[in-house]
Amino acid sequence: MSATSNLIDDAPLTTFHKKLTFFASGGPFIDGYALSIIGIALITMAPGLDLSPTEIGLVGAASLVGIFFGGAVFGWLTDKIGRHKMYIADLIALAVFSVLNGFATDIWQVVLCRFFLGMAIGADYPIATSLLAEFLPKKHRGRLLGATFVVWAIGAAAAYAVGYLLRDSGPDAWRFMVASPAIFAIVTLLCRLGTPESPRWLLSRGRRDEAEAVIKKVYGAQYGLSDIASDADGPQKQGSFLDIFRGQFWKRTLFVSIFWTAQVIPLFAVYTFAPDLLTSFGMHGDANLYGGSFLISMLFVVGGIPGLWLVEKIGRRRLLLWTFGIIVVALAIPAFIPNVEAAPLFIALAVFALASGASSFLEVVYPNELFPTEVRATAVGFGTAISRVGSAASTYLMPLAIVSFGAAGSLLIGAIISLIGLIATFLLAPETANRSLSELTTEHHPSTSTDSKINEGSLS
Repeated sequence: MSATSNLIDDAPLTTFHKKLTFFASGGPFIDGYALSIIGIALITMAPGLDLSPTEIGLVGAASLVGIFFGGAVFGWLTDKIGRHKMYIADLIALAVFSVLNGFATDIWQVVLCRFFLGMAIGADYPIATSLLAEFLPKKHRGRLLGATFVVWAIGAAAAYAVGYLLRDSGPDAWRFMVASPAIFAIVTLLCRLGTPESPRWLLSRGRRDEAEAVIKKVYGAQYGLSDIASDADGPQKQGSFLDIFRGQFWKRTLFVSIFWTAQVIPLFAVYTFAPDLLTSFGMHGDANLYGGSFLISMLFVVGGIPGLWLVEKIGRRRLLLWTFGIIVVALAIPAFIPNVEAAPLFIALAVFALASGASSFLEVVYPNELFPTEVRATAVGFGTAISRVGSAASTYLMPLAIVSFGAAGSLLIGAIISLIGLIATFLLAPETANRSLSELTTEHHPSTSTDSKINEGSLS
């Protein structure tokens, strides 16, 4: 090893890192856009296709079920065949199924297209974020990984803006809305062409010459393999899906699964059915339904600004604990106000959006930092998949919950779910800020004390 043996972890931030972050952000943008546009599209789709409440819930949940399979299958496949190939293929699928969705004539066709669209979205989480994480220096890793997910909220806000503009385009307005993600998928695809494969992944496959070529291309001809401290260096490693449940990693997998699920259940319920939820508050008219939905989605973006600063200042663990705590209080309060009116309900939802936006990006930061190269995408994909089980169920049940429990009761359910996330974070979450990937992931056995060392002094 040379004096610069931690080249990737200690490198200064370059134009390459910024471009890669921008390209990786295309997937979360499309995710936020595609999952939010359906809530607005349903305004004209429901009468156009004569959908029942159960069918409406099915349309909302279909893409989330697809994300479950996409994350689970393609995360594992990304670790097997590489980040770069999957980085391109999933965007082609996003474009194709978005366009096909616009030509659907029956409920089963809409559900099927939304399912396959979800699979492509689920695939992009482990693909894009694992590639990005393996190039980023540790000083900026949390902030830039997190920035890709804050873009999710920007995509959601864009969906409400586009939905508002298309609302008067006739009874088939929903067709333009559900097909529109294809535009962003094609633009992102063109941007990603030419992105190099991860040298960490190439090393994990024993492809040392290719890894060295990437390092020289990205960092300069004077650098080589000796300038990287990597958990993938050494003998060729063939990780298996079960590795994320072995040794110290079962605890990390449990933590990621619980906190990610607790974050996305209320988040997706709000984004998918924001107009319906605001109607249950007693708000009516375009200004309230479209404008209110857009404002809530923008608050997720606003919350991400201090979150991206705090993630490196106070660490991942404290940020997650504080935001979960704020969400629990905000969503629970309306349930204890007799005959609660629209204003307190909307304020509760606004506070939830700010707090959620400040930490939801940790869903891609934590799993990318806690697992080694040979199973990194597998772990991100598994976290994506498990979280979508809960979010698909909540999205399917949300219309029924509003009818059965009312607005305040629906928010209280979100508070209880967030409380579970708070408890899991307190008991299981390690601190990973400003630590190299190799330092965090090289000790694999149950007898190691890595987690206890990481947790030391981080309970406050």
